[in-house]
Amino acid sequence: MSPTEQEVDSLESLEERIQQAVQLVSRLRRERDAALEQAGQAQAEAVRLADEVKTLHAERKHVRSRIEKLLGQIDQLSAG
Repeated sequence: MSPTEQEVDSLESLEERIQQAVQLVSRLRRERDAALEQAGQAQAEAVRLADEVKTLHAERKHVRSRIEKLLGQIDQLSAG
């Protein structure tokens, strides 16, 4: 193999490795973007669920208060 042929083979090999690296970087960027999107969606869902839990706790407190009031009224009927 002549020196020129070796240089061409080396250049082709380098070109192929660079193309593989570019493809790898592109794939990794797409995967990163998808992961960031999923993380953002998960965070938004967590905020939504936290708000829902807060609302349910408030409703539970209100219902408990109403039940205690009704039980108090029943106790008054029983005592009277």
